[in-house]
Amino acid sequence: MLTTLIRRELLDNLMTFRFAAAVFIILLLVVTNTVVLIKDYEQRLASHNAAVRMHQRQLQEKKTYSAGTEKLFVDRPPNPLSIFNVGFDKQLGNEIQVSYNYVPSLWDAGMHGSDNPFMDMFASIDIVFIFEVILSLLALIFAYDTLAGEYERGTLRLVLTSHVRRGHILLAKYISAMLCLLVPLLMSLLLAVILLTATAAISLNTDDFLRIGGIILTTVVYLSVFYLIGMLISAATRRTSTALMLSMFVWGFLVLVYPNMILAVVPRPEAPQERSASAFNEIEQMWEAFDRDRKHFLTTDALPGEDWHFKIMGSGWYGAYLWGNPGRLSYTYKSRMEVDTLNEKAEPRIPHAQNYFGFLGPQVAGTADRTWFIRKSALEDIFIQPANVERLYLKLSPVGLYDAATQAWAGTDLLGIRDFFDAARRYRQHVIDYFYDAEIFRSRQWFSSDKGAADWRNLPQFSFQRVPVNTTAKRALSDMCLLFMINTALFIMIFLIFVKSEV
Repeated sequence: MLTTLIRRELLDNLMTFRFAAAVFIILLLVVTNTVVLIKDYEQRLASHNAAVRMHQRQLQEKKTYSAGTEKLFVDRPPNPLSIFNVGFDKQLGNEIQVSYNYVPSLWDAGMHGSDNPFMDMFASIDIVFIFEVILSLLALIFAYDTLAGEYERGTLRLVLTSHVRRGHILLAKYISAMLCLLVPLLMSLLLAVILLTATAAISLNTDDFLRIGGIILTTVVYLSVFYLIGMLISAATRRTSTALMLSMFVWGFLVLVYPNMILAVVPRPEAPQERSASAFNEIEQMWEAFDRDRKHFLTTDALPGEDWHFKIMGSGWYGAYLWGNPGRLSYTYKSRMEVDTLNEKAEPRIPHAQNYFGFLGPQVAGTADRTWFIRKSALEDIFIQPANVERLYLKLSPVGLYDAATQAWAGTDLLGIRDFFDAARRYRQHVIDYFYDAEIFRSRQWFSSDKGAADWRNLPQFSFQRVPVNTTAKRALSDMCLLFMINTALFIMIFLIFVKSEV
């Protein structure tokens, strides 16, 4: 009996104008927008490759290691799955300086990318946004007259006189409608994936296809929520006109009003001044203690005075200073020296300079590591926690849950972006370890190129791989579970209302 009911409901839905309109609209929007998104991704990838080449060229041009550390950058490549949900992929920085004198964070990154505002405007509408807005509306349109129409036409009474269980009626309507909604969803995604795989700039691996599968599953659960909302309204009102108006109101509130209202209403606390000031003071004290040790080393050196460059004269430049930025909670010591030629009088002082820089480099790196623990905790309290509160309010809506889950699957959520900065910090440590092993800090090439320029060929190479698909699944699991729970709660409510209603 259930199979018969599903077949009947499915044929009724397939023969409607709204089904044909849903297929046409979704296919048109998704395919057209995918072409735009692919073009935008290609531009961002070209910009990334140009930045990598530029940074490599700038590094090779530096003749001393101390000067080269100012030009050592790593660049975050654009995520190909940002075509599905762009998330934070285009909002947060994608280039970071890697230096021994400070530990990079999310707030230290620069940005390179497309400078075409019109392309950015169109490319901000990703595939998930289309499903989030348009397909959820179509789900409500499929659902608003599911039960109310049966009440008005009197067909529900005829069906119930055939001793058909009410639970079977609900299941048949739900399954048939979801199958109809799956048609435009899967067709549009299939065409989008074909366009992606046909593009030379995009290479998808097995994990990427699994992530796309996770996005599809999340989209199905999200559409189910809106269909059940429409079904609940249809069961409670019994009139199609009333059900339609209420469905449009609920859709407008959940999809359009609530997300923007939360962003406007929820107060964004200013950076706690006491927390920021205390963290910066601690960092400043650490660097002041370092500077005292540095000066003590100079005063106890065999050469008298505190002349850090040991009067090594020649053609070139040198400079050393402590630099602080309270806004970024950063305080670093910069010591740069690049000398092309040395006179004969400077030669006896070279061992003293090498001994000094051999002491200074590890001290700077160690102080930067210690201050990072303070910066990390303070930056979390000042920036991350308020953002998490805001996103928690957004997750009170199925739209917020869907957006967060698909961002996690695509790897464009905040955690996915922070994975890159974790990799950058690990790479910094690899570079420092290489400097220790090769005794770069103590080498002549650290400050002078008169006996040969710095050799950058053996420098560790940076590589960044996105986390495995099981990690992204864990990140999306909580939001997906909440969507499943909403589905269950809505279906129970519909069943209770429908069972107790008089026909």
